[in-house]
Amino acid sequence: MAKQELNLGILAHVDAGKTTLTERLLYEAGVIDQIGSVDAGTTQTDTLTLERQRGITIKSAVAAFAVGDVHVNLIDTPGHPDFIAEVERVLSVLDGAILVVSGVEGVQPQTRILMRALQRLRTPTLVFVNKMDRTGADAGRALGSIAQRLSDAVVAVGHSLDDDAGSKARLAELLAERDESILSAYVEDPAGVSSRVLRSALADQTKRALVHPVFFGSAATGAGVRALMAGMAELLPVAAGEADGPVSAAVFKVERGAAGEKVAYVRMFSGRIQVRDRVSLGDERENKVTAIAVFERGPAVPRSSVSAGAVAKLWGLADVRIGDRIGEPGAEAPLHHFPPPTLETVVVPVGAGAARLRPALAQLAEQDPLIDVRQDDIRREISVSLYGEVQKEVIQATLAADFAVDVTFRETTMICIERLARTGEAVERMHEEPNPFLATIGLRVEPAAAGSGVAFRIEAELGSMPLAFFRAIENTVREALQEGLYGWQVTDLTVTITHTGYLGKHGLGHQYFNKSMSSTGEDFRKLTPFVLMSALDRAGTTVCEPIHRFRLDAPADVLGTLLPALVRLHAIPRTQATEGPSATVEGDVPAAHVHELRRQLPALTRGEGVVECLFDRFEPVTGAIPTRPRTTVDPLDFERYVLQLSRQVVRG
Repeated sequence: MAKQELNLGILAHVDAGKTTLTERLLYEAGVIDQIGSVDAGTTQTDTLTLERQRGITIKSAVAAFAVGDVHVNLIDTPGHPDFIAEVERVLSVLDGAILVVSGVEGVQPQTRILMRALQRLRTPTLVFVNKMDRTGADAGRALGSIAQRLSDAVVAVGHSLDDDAGSKARLAELLAERDESILSAYVEDPAGVSSRVLRSALADQTKRALVHPVFFGSAATGAGVRALMAGMAELLPVAAGEADGPVSAAVFKVERGAAGEKVAYVRMFSGRIQVRDRVSLGDERENKVTAIAVFERGPAVPRSSVSAGAVAKLWGLADVRIGDRIGEPGAEAPLHHFPPPTLETVVVPVGAGAARLRPALAQLAEQDPLIDVRQDDIRREISVSLYGEVQKEVIQATLAADFAVDVTFRETTMICIERLARTGEAVERMHEEPNPFLATIGLRVEPAAAGSGVAFRIEAELGSMPLAFFRAIENTVREALQEGLYGWQVTDLTVTITHTGYLGKHGLGHQYFNKSMSSTGEDFRKLTPFVLMSALDRAGTTVCEPIHRFRLDAPADVLGTLLPALVRLHAIPRTQATEGPSATVEGDVPAAHVHELRRQLPALTRGEGVVECLFDRFEPVTGAIPTRPRTTVDPLDFERYVLQLSRQVVRG
C-alpha cells in the first residue's frame, strides 16, 4: 500500500503556542525525545539565530512525523503579521491546516485574517484551542468567540464522540444543515442517529471544508494533543496525485545552502522527480536537479527521487524563484491570498558595506519577493516594501549577521497606487518627429474594476509584425506601469495595442542585414514607455491610499476621549455598540495612521483596548497628493529620456 501523505500547515496569531504545539506533536510521534523551548531557542523548526533570539517564527519550516499509516509533513508558519508573506507562500501547498487559538486570549486579529484565507481557499481546517492549562482559560468562552468571529460551522470534538445527548444533538444539527440524509434521519428519530454515522459525516464535511472541528488542550502539558493527532488522520484529506503522471510541483520557499547555493522547497502534486532530471521552471527556464532531500521523521534526508504528494528540498535549480511551478502548471490555487505590503522605507548603508547592500538585498528578495527591492538610479537609493516595523528590524539584523552589512532606515511611508481617471490614447509613428526609433506603437488605456490588476489586449492585426515585437511591447508596458504620473504603480486598467508598424530586414546593396535600417525589439522596448506615459497623461490618474477596516474593543467609559482621538487620526467610525462595561467601535482608518493608532491605544484605554486592523481597499487621497520619486528618467521628458538611453548604450 502506498504511503499516504498529509501536507499540514500550522497557523496562529503570534504567541498562541503554535511552535510549542509543533514540538509536542513531534514528541508524541516519537520523532524527538525531548521537547524544545521557544524561550530557550531549542525548538526543531525555529532554526534561524534571529528566531531563537527573539522567540518568534520568521521563516516557514518543515518537519515530518507519522500518525498511523499517514505521513504528515508539518509546515510551521510565522504568527506575526509582519511575516504574513511566509504564510501566503505555504497556503497553496496544503492539504489541511490546524488553526491554533489561545484559550486565554481567544480569537485575535491575526487569527481572523488566517481563517478568512483558509475559507477562501476551502482548506480543510481543524481548530486547536491551546493553553487550557493557563489561568483565565475558558473553553466555553473560546468556543463562543470562534463561532462568533471565525465561523459558525464549528463543533467541539474529542478522540471519540461524547455520549452526552446535548453534544450529539448539537453535532447532528450542524451536520444536518449540509447533509440531507442526516437531516432526514434526525427528523425521524433524533436519538436514532448513531455516533458512527455522525463521525463519518463529520469526516466527510471536514474534508470538504464545510465544518471545522474544535479540539481543546495544552501544547505545554500534552493534554488533548493525542486526540488532535487522531483527528488529523481521520478528519483531514490525504494528498492526491499520481506518481506516474506528468511532473507538477510548486516552489513555496527558497533558501541558500552552506555554500551559497539555492535550495528550493517544493510540494509535489503529480509525477516523480529524480536526481539528474532536467525540469522546466516556466519562462523557458530549465535546470538539472543535482540532489534531493525528503522529509521523514523530523528533518529532511537525502533520497534519489521524490514522488507525488511529498514535500522535498531540491538542489541545482539556479534559476528557481518562489512561486515557480515545476513541470506542468496544474490547477493549484494562485499565490495571492493576502494584500500586498502597504509600507516602504529607504535602506541606508552604514560604513563600508554600501557596495554589498544591493546583492545582499537581492538574496533576501529571493526568499521574500514581496519586499520588492526598488533601485533608484537617480538618487542612488534602495527601498524595500514592508508589512510593519518588526520586519524592518529583522531585515536590519539579517543584513548584519549574514552579509556583514550595517544599515539604518529612513522613515516608513505608505505605498499608494494610481488608477485612471478616464480613457487615454497615444500613437507614435516611425519617421515622424519626435520618434527616433524604427517602430510604430499606438496604445489605449482604459479604467477597469478595482482589484482587477492589468489586462492586456491587441486590437492591431497580429500578423502585422513579428510576435516577438508584440511581446516586447507587453513586457515593457507591465514594467513601465510600476511608475505612473505621480511615481506610484498604475493598476486596475486595460491596455490595448491599437497601432503597430516596423521595418523588415534591410541591407545596402549586397550587404547582409543592416541593424540601423531594420526594426529590432529594442526599438519597441525604448518607444513603449513614452507612448504609454503619453496615454496615461491624457487619461489622467488618481492617487489612492490604502484604507484599513478596524475593530476596536475598549471599556465603554473611555469612549468620550477615544472617539475624538480616532477622528484626529483620520479614522472614520462606522458603527458603535456597547454591552455592559465593554464597547466595540468599527470603521476605517488610512494605513498611514495605523501604527500611530496602535501606539496611542494603551494610553487612551488604560491599557485595556484591543484593535484589529485589516487592509480593505484603496481610496482616492484627500488633500495634498503624495508623490513618489521616479527611479528612472520620466519618458514624458522625451529629450532627456532619449539622452539617457543613448548614455546607457555607450556604457554598454
